[in-house]
Amino acid sequence: MVFAVKDKPMIYLVDDDDAVRDSLTFLLESHGFDVSAFASTAEFTRAYRARANACLILDHHLPGTSGLEFLASPKGAALHMPVILITGGADPTISARAHALGVAAFLEKPVGEAPLLAAIENALAA
Repeated sequence: MVFAVKDKPMIYLVDDDDAVRDSLTFLLESHGFDVSAFASTAEFTRAYRARANACLILDHHLPGTSGLEFLASPKGAALHMPVILITGGADPTISARAHALGVAAFLEKPVGEAPLLAAIENALAA
């Protein structure tokens, strides 16, 4: 995907693993996305500014508030952008709760390039 500067989608990325954040940031930027990466939902919440044409990639297993707990909170519920939940320890309960909270996609780590890009494209098109 190649975007004109004014049309570049913003990807907010929340994952506590430095290596995951760095590799996903590099991957997404190489595909033309603007990326703002954070180690926690608290860090994301402090820095977040609403932007059109944006998507949140959110790890479920985070220290403190989990991805699902964040989405169920007033701050998470107030987000007006699609969310892609990623996790290294998926189970049917997490998947079901994620979908009940309205996530656009649920992906298991390690996240492949093609499934991630497809999930972002679908989320931004919705």
